[in-house]
Formats: sequence, C-alpha cells, structure tokens
Amino acid sequence: PQVAYKETITHACRSEHEYTKQIAGKDQYGHVVIELEPLKPGTGFIFENAMKNGVLPESFIQAVEEGVRDSMEGGVIAGYKMVDIKTKLLDAKFLDGQSVEVAYRIAANIAFKEGARKAQPALMEPIMKLEVVSPEEYMGDIINDINSRRGKIEGIEMEGHLRKIHALVPLSEMFGYATTLRSLSQGRASQTLQFNNFDLVPPAVMENLVARMSGRIF
Repeated sequence: PQVAYKETITHACRSEHEYTKQIAGKDQYGHVVIELEPLKPGTGFIFENAMKNGVLPESFIQAVEEGVRDSMEGGVIAGYKMVDIKTKLLDAKFLDGQSVEVAYRIAANIAFKEGARKAQPALMEPIMKLEVVSPEEYMGDIINDINSRRGKIEGIEMEGHLRKIHALVPLSEMFGYATTLRSLSQGRASQTLQFNNFDLVPPAVMENLVARMSGRIF
C-alpha cells in the first residue's frame, strides 16, 4: 500500500525568471517576478495579480497562472502535488514582437519551481481519525501502541462496559493495525478509521521518507 503525500512550502520567498528562446528564427520572450507564501492547511491555491493594470495583457496573466498551476502538479521534494500556496505576480517585462503567452507560462513554471526550493518545502501526510472500542483490561497496551505509531490520543469515553479511544494517527503508520489490535485485545477490540486532514510530516520522519523514495538507506 502507498500513502498519497502532498507537498507545500513553510516560508515565503520571491522568485524571478526570464525566459528567452528562438524558435524557427523568431525570438520568444517572457519575464516574471513572483512571490510564494504558505497558506493554512486545506486552503488550496490562491493566485493574485499585484501589478498595475496594463503591464501585461490579461491573456498573458492567465498564462502566468497556468504556468504556476502546471508547476504545482509535481513538487520539488518527491514529485507530489503541491498545495496550500499563494502565488502573487509582482512584476513582469513585456517586449513588443517577442513576448508570447507560452513564454510567460514557461517562465512562471520555472520561477515557481526555483522559489519552492528556496521556501523550505515540506511533505504533508494524511492524518486519520481512529476510534477503538475495547474492554478496560487492554487499554494500556492499545494506547501504548497508538503512541508508538505517532498517534495523538484525543479522548477516552465509556461506552457501556467498554472504553472508546479517540485518536489521530498518520495513515503511513496504520498498515497492519487491524492484525495488531486483534493480538493486543485477544480479538475483543474493534476499530474504525477515516480520513481527517493533511498535516506536515515531522522533519526527522520526512528525512527518512525522502531517503526511501530516492532509494537510499540510512
């Protein structure tokens, strides 16, 4: 089983790229200055044009936004989709006879990638909402096991003669959990698991993940 990670940035930064290329004897030019800013988890993507009117035609501004969106499809850590980022178009240069939409799309794509690398990128992982119903005598072992999986106990309540544990646990730590729970409770505990949110992967865990993704072993 594989976990669907996402990528984001943790710091704001400014990035600039000038794209020039000659195709079939015709110069193509695009230049953008953008600012990247992290957003709260779950916000998604915001694009803002902060330039004065008339610096770029509207269709060129749309090309810049499309270039940024293209770049966000594959992140700079491990190629996962990037989310929760605001991109602001601060400035651009326009050359008559040379500026074309595709050049601005490419310039924005490259500027975003370069900016994301400088903005302290991070992995985000799916966090699951876990509920475990168990007899009292197995609670200690079950809670210790949840803690060992980087889980956070949110609360414990009575349910008849049983106890119900509410916890948040990274999905990556939950493979094989049903088997472990049966073993810990002699088959008397039950569990439900559902998606809750995405959250940043701790730095030490991310280091190991990136190493495994790149085929290296610590």
